[in-house]
Amino acid sequence: MKQQLTTTVRVEGKGENKAAAFSSALSQVQRTVLKSSASNVLLRIEPQDVKVITAEESVKREKFLFFFLAREKKSYYVALDITVNLTVINTEQVVFVTK
Repeated sequence: MKQQLTTTVRVEGKGENKAAAFSSALSQVQRTVLKSSASNVLLRIEPQDVKVITAEESVKREKFLFFFLAREKKSYYVALDITVNLTVINTEQVVFVTK
């Protein structure tokens, strides 16, 4: 009934700083795992390993009226492979009694 599974999840995130990009990516782990395990009830998600696939920084230069107040606007993008241990209850193995 209760099972231990190990799986790898690929998630992506964007943000205005590095921490926001990683936070955005890590917040998608639970959502991605829930989509892949339709017949199971999740009890615990434990990350075991994080691998950075891509990490990109993009810089845009903005100017007011093409000349004034020049500034650089940075944005960050990260793609991660996260290996997670899952503790699940397989609902297919649970016997329900009809009353």
